[in-house]
Amino acid sequence: MISIEVFETVGVLKLTRGITNAINLELVNELTRNLQKIRQDPDIRSIVISGSNDKFFAIGFDIPELIKLSPEDFMVFYRSYNRLCLDLFSFPKPTIAAITGHAIAGGCILALCCDYRIISEGRKLMGLNEIKLGVPVPYPGDCILRQIVGARNAQEITYTGDFYPSEKLLQMGMVNKVVPLELVQSEAIEKAKFLGSLPQEAFVTIKHNRIEIVEAQILKYLTEKEQSFLKHWFSAEARKQLEEAIKKF
Repeated sequence: MISIEVFETVGVLKLTRGITNAINLELVNELTRNLQKIRQDPDIRSIVISGSNDKFFAIGFDIPELIKLSPEDFMVFYRSYNRLCLDLFSFPKPTIAAITGHAIAGGCILALCCDYRIISEGRKLMGLNEIKLGVPVPYPGDCILRQIVGARNAQEITYTGDFYPSEKLLQMGMVNKVVPLELVQSEAIEKAKFLGSLPQEAFVTIKHNRIEIVEAQILKYLTEKEQSFLKHWFSAEARKQLEEAIKKF
């Protein structure tokens, strides 16, 4: 579900779970393991995360698979996903999301956890549509979004559940750069290579200073917020909306 290539000092992780890269426990665990390996590899100084096609970066949670899980099994997945997001958000090396396709819901959050986001021009959409599914935005993603785009934009994004095209994403601050599709990966690799060439210990400290307040807030309330998400996921309202979403999946 994950392919790895190394370009000089840059590790490129591509999500390869079909066209949509729908997020399930297996994908979460595989991405977590690869991040742990790269964390310990001194020769890889930065990473790029991308999809393997120009349709989807990641569509979000694999609803058809996850809706069948018991509360206990779903919570195993959900906690693993949230820990992955925190691992990526606090990763002690530069991280770039190369977005060549739609980044939706849980897939959008993975991109937000990176230090930079470079997206293809054209109709490539990002957004958090959880409200339309009857569930809250996962708490780590909600907190990270607010740091990136500010409270006003975050309110609009999370309340409406809308998807936004690349130029609007740039205007709102959800992405850092919009480039032609064929340049997304090369631009991301060049950015990662440059950041990885900087003094590493200083970078780690600067990044920690940037994220530490948000990370502490997430950790303080995460258990409580996970229980709240679980309650919503299994509510009658969400079940109805999730079943409708499966028809379009």
